[in-house]
Amino acid sequence: MDESGGSGQPRSGTEEPTSHHATPTTPPADPTPPESSDTPPPPEDEAPRKPESEPSDAPAPEPPTLHKDDKAPRQPPATPPTGDQAPTPADRTLAHSGVGKPPKPPEPRGGLLMGRPFGVPVYVAPSWFLVAALITWVFGGQLDRVLPELGAARYLVSLFFAVAFYASVLVHELAHTVAALRFKLPVRRIQLQFFGGVSEIEKESDTPGREFVLAFVGPLLSLVLAGVFYGAMQAVEPGTVPGVLLAGLMISNLIVAAFNLLPGLPLDGGRMLRAVIWKITGKPMSGTIAAAWVGRALAVSVLIGLPLLTQSGALGSNAEDNVGMDTVMDALLAAILAAIIWTGAGNSLRMARLREHLPDLRARTLTRRAVPVETDTPLSEALRRANAAGARALVVVDPDGTPLSLVREAAIVGVPEHRRPWVAVSGLAQDLTDGMRVSAELAGEDLLDALRATPATEYLVVEETGEIYGVLSAADVERAFVKAMARPS
Repeated sequence: MDESGGSGQPRSGTEEPTSHHATPTTPPADPTPPESSDTPPPPEDEAPRKPESEPSDAPAPEPPTLHKDDKAPRQPPATPPTGDQAPTPADRTLAHSGVGKPPKPPEPRGGLLMGRPFGVPVYVAPSWFLVAALITWVFGGQLDRVLPELGAARYLVSLFFAVAFYASVLVHELAHTVAALRFKLPVRRIQLQFFGGVSEIEKESDTPGREFVLAFVGPLLSLVLAGVFYGAMQAVEPGTVPGVLLAGLMISNLIVAAFNLLPGLPLDGGRMLRAVIWKITGKPMSGTIAAAWVGRALAVSVLIGLPLLTQSGALGSNAEDNVGMDTVMDALLAAILAAIIWTGAGNSLRMARLREHLPDLRARTLTRRAVPVETDTPLSEALRRANAAGARALVVVDPDGTPLSLVREAAIVGVPEHRRPWVAVSGLAQDLTDGMRVSAELAGEDLLDALRATPATEYLVVEETGEIYGVLSAADVERAFVKAMARPS
C-alpha cells in the first residue's frame, strides 16, 4: 500500500517526508537580567538592528524582564563572594566548558540495513520478521493441501515465498524511488516492514503530472511482475513446487497492484486521484481533501466489507468453513488495514495543510534581536545590555566584531542569579559552524531544510552582506510550525 503526504509527525520544525507503502495481502524561559543604573547603555551600533516585522502567527519576541526579586543593579565585587555564594571549582568548570551542547541526533534508521540501490538506504524493520513467520505458517498450511508429499519441507518453501514476495515489494518501492530521483525529489530511505514497504520521499511533486507518474509507477511495476511470473508459469509443470511458487507470486502481485490502485489516500490510487483533481481545479489542496475523504471511506469499507466478503464465500472459500478463529483473524486483518488507511488519509490532510502555510515561516520574522558581547563579558553584564537594548539573544564576538558563538538560552536559565557576575558568556556558548549561519531571506521549506541539515538550538541569522541580523531559536520555529499545522485551510 502506498501512503503519501506525510505518514509521520514533524519533528522540531522539520518536515516529515512523503511515504509510499506497498502492502502484502498475505497475513525556554527568557533571560532575567538585573538592571543596572551604574553602567551606561551600549551605543546604538553595538546591537544589530531589530527585525523588520513579525507575522501575526509567529511568536512575538518579548524583551527580558526583571525578576521580581531583582534589586538595584550592581557591578561585580572586587573579590568573589564568600560562604554559600562562592562558586565551587566544579561550578567554574561547568560554566566554562561548554558542557550541555546538544549533540547532533543520529540519522533516523529503520532496522537492518540491506543495501543502497541508487544511493538510497534500504532497511528491513524488525516487524518484517514477524510477518515473514506469519506468511511462512499460512502458506505452509496451503502447501500441505496442494503438495502433501513435501512434509516439513513445505515450511522451507513457504519461507522462500515470503522472501520472494517482499523482494517484489521492494521492486514496487524502487519504482517510486527511481521516479522521484528522476524528478529531483530526494528520497530518505526505503523500509520493508509489517504491512509492506515504505519509500520516504522528502518533498512533494511540483506538478500534477509528475504526481500522477510518481504514484502510478509502483502499481505498474507490480503488474509487470505479475506478468513475468505468469510467463514463467508456462515453462513449468503445474502442481510442482516451482509452479505453486510462481502462481502465488503472480496472484500476490496482482492483489498488491489492484489494492494500491484504489482511489483514496494514502494509496497510490489516491495520489493519482489527487493529481487529477489538482489538474482540473489548479489547487493541490482540493485534490488532497477529496482523495483523503475517499480514503477514509475506503477504510470504513475495508473494516466492514472484508469480513462480510469472507463470510459470504465471495473470496473463494465455503461460507460454512469461515467460522471460529478464521473469523477473528479476518476481522483483525480488516481492522489493521482500515486503521492504516484512515491514519494515512488524516496524515495526508495535515501535511497538505502544513505545506499550504509553509511560506509563513520566514527567518526574518522569527528572528530574535541580539546584542554582541566579547568572550570574557560576565553574564550579568551581558544580560543587562540585552535588557537595555530590548534584545532576547547574545552573540559572542571577537574584538573585531566577528561572531564566534551563540549563548544558549537554556544555559542562561541554568545559572543562578548570584553566580552570573562570575560566569563568562563564553562558557555558556555554542561554537558557530557553517550550518548554524542562515540567511535572513530563507523561508518555508528552504528554511526547514537548512535547520534540518544542522540541528541546533540557536542559529545566527545574517544579511546577504554578512551583517548580523539576529538569532533564530529552534523553539520559535517549532512553535510557528505547530501553529501552521493547527490553522484551518
